[in-house]
Amino acid sequence: MNIKKNNLVVKTFTYIFIFSTSIILFLWLSQIVYFKYFYERYQYNNIKEIARTIIKSNSLEKIEQLAYDNNICIELKIGGELYNYNTLNKDCILKYKNKEIIEIKNKLIENNKNKIIRVNNPINNSKNLLYGIKYSGNTYIILNTTLEDVSSVSSILRGQFIYITIIIIIISIFIAYYISKMINKPILEIMDNAKNITNDKYKNIDKNYDIKELNDLNNILNYARCEIKNTDELRKDLMANVGHDLKTPLTMIKAYAEMNRDIKLDKDKQENNLNIIIDEVDRLNILVNDILDLSKLENNNNLDIIKYDLTLEIKNIIKKYEFIKETEKYNFELNMPDSAYVMADKNRINQVLYNLINNAINYTGDNNIVKINVIDCESRYKVEIIDTGKGINKKDLPFIWNKYYKNDKNHKRNIIGTGLGLSIVKKILENHKFDYGVESKKNKGTNFYFYVRKEKI
Repeated sequence: MNIKKNNLVVKTFTYIFIFSTSIILFLWLSQIVYFKYFYERYQYNNIKEIARTIIKSNSLEKIEQLAYDNNICIELKIGGELYNYNTLNKDCILKYKNKEIIEIKNKLIENNKNKIIRVNNPINNSKNLLYGIKYSGNTYIILNTTLEDVSSVSSILRGQFIYITIIIIIISIFIAYYISKMINKPILEIMDNAKNITNDKYKNIDKNYDIKELNDLNNILNYARCEIKNTDELRKDLMANVGHDLKTPLTMIKAYAEMNRDIKLDKDKQENNLNIIIDEVDRLNILVNDILDLSKLENNNNLDIIKYDLTLEIKNIIKKYEFIKETEKYNFELNMPDSAYVMADKNRINQVLYNLINNAINYTGDNNIVKINVIDCESRYKVEIIDTGKGINKKDLPFIWNKYYKNDKNHKRNIIGTGLGLSIVKKILENHKFDYGVESKKNKGTNFYFYVRKEKI
């Protein structure tokens, strides 16, 4: 029962129907119930407006024309003389020598103020308005207009309005039903399409509605469907990659540990097995740390922004690669200013540098050259980490920042990455709101770059 009451079609129909009946009720009150009141207010305002016109006029000649144009009668008293305008009007009470009327006129003049009163015609008992105004000096003007009996008019209107109301209600019901169906049908259709997402149906619905908001809603749903599809694929890739990355080192750790336990090996062989176990544990440690780092970055955007020398930090980082430089003959080419003071989270930016340098080492060409440039760009520094490897296919560039992306074809060194390095780089730079990007040419190398804000002097 609650579902039926809360149904979108029912609610829309109800609101439109209530709106229509409210308009009918308003018209009924204004045209029938309060018709007499509005008519009398109109006559009051009309006679006041005529009075203002007379007061502003410098010529009494216009009074007669005003009387005929507005179907009123006017009595002008200058000293002891009376001048009448349009008093032959059958509804004019100023022409009567009735004692009561004369007393009322005298009171209006003696009052010496502009005043409007309501009186009954002693002949036919019709309602009239008398308005006394002081024109100038000893000149007084009395205006008279009739308040027509609108009861018969109200009765006619009431009879007509009953039929009009019935017709409007019937029409309103059909219009309300049609509009509710017209508006809600596409909404319900979009809802059904949204439900299909839970059933792994990710096909976009390319449909154009006549209502802008519904088109926007459908576009948002298509965008959400695309994002959910990507997330679902990413989840599957994550499970596959993490499962593979965990399974391989664990298998090797177990195999070499059992070998050392079950087989008597010479000291060199045992040491070699233990080194392999340590290397595999390091691989697991790198994977776990990368996952934890990425999780922290996604759930905590707090940064410790400080001023520091980026040039000095890069030199300190390169010193930690001395072992690789000596054993594998890698050459780091540095092109940096003597000092480059920046405002950033030093630890996070160092993490970016480590990931990009490790990436360049793993993928650089046979010349083993890795270039690091820090370029002064007025309000910021551009940092470039360039390798001389085989490059990245243009079609793969949009995906390299995704989690667990690996360019295995171009992998040079015998180091297994977690596929999270560039995702971590992306998240750190986005938290800093720093621009970043990548440029790559086939068989010429890849240039990863980002910008760091200069320290304000």
